[in-house]
Amino acid sequence: MSRPSTFTPPVGVRAVPLRTERGVFAALEAVPEAGATRGTALLLPGFTGSKEDFIAMLAPLARAGYRAVAVDGRGQYESEGPPDSQTPYAQAELAHDVLAQALSLGAGGTAAGPLHLLGHSLGGQIARAAVLADPAPFRSLTLMSSGPAEVDPSQQEKIALLTQALGVMPMGDVWDAIQAMETAAPEETTTRARDPRLEAALRRRWLRNSPAQLAATGHQLTTEPDRVAELRDTGLPLHVVSGSFDDTWPVPLIDDMAARLGAHRTVIKGAGHSPNTDGPDETAQAVAGFWRSLTSP
Repeated sequence: MSRPSTFTPPVGVRAVPLRTERGVFAALEAVPEAGATRGTALLLPGFTGSKEDFIAMLAPLARAGYRAVAVDGRGQYESEGPPDSQTPYAQAELAHDVLAQALSLGAGGTAAGPLHLLGHSLGGQIARAAVLADPAPFRSLTLMSSGPAEVDPSQQEKIALLTQALGVMPMGDVWDAIQAMETAAPEETTTRARDPRLEAALRRRWLRNSPAQLAATGHQLTTEPDRVAELRDTGLPLHVVSGSFDDTWPVPLIDDMAARLGAHRTVIKGAGHSPNTDGPDETAQAVAGFWRSLTSP
């Protein structure tokens, strides 16, 4: 689970509804100064995460010239979704939500500029599915800490336990159990102990997730097939970003995926599975630099 430093939008970032033909999605947006827009970036969070996982990247991306929009997916935190049925959370449905979001953001329009898609972890696999369904709206795809197929076996076991718990326990009890089992790094323990407001915000986020969404997307993470060749064949410019260590998909596996894709590769030193929260400035600089390289002479 990504841990953003805050849930309060900083200066230059605002909470907005993203209205689409498939419903309204909660979003955070940062916009460049007038006349300085190079393009638009649509950012998709990972499993158990939310748009706030990108909160520290949005203003730097806007300063680099990009309208940056991070969204909660269907049934994720502040975006509505049914709590019981898993059918609306099939990967194809979530991918078509992304295509609707792209349309709402004016993909390909003169004002919006080129649209760059970025997905973190589960968001990367949903982004990949959207591109495979229709690559036309997008100028590029960045996969951040998102692997070629199913997650590492150790993570599959954790997701299986979570799914079982969701079937028999209230969401609040599941959260308490997760916290009891979680072993935090010493420095993280210190930070969390002196910021109870952040812990309360993380709990509120968890409670607002649809249990059906968590079960459906958790299943996707444990069964996702390798679609690297399909993605490469789209011809879309690709960027693979990760931290220098990752317990969800091992970094050597991500390296191999990038090579198979012929993708630009960036490693954020010192970051783990969430470069967007571990090193947001460096990550924003890396992705903006990739996007600029696609339009510079």
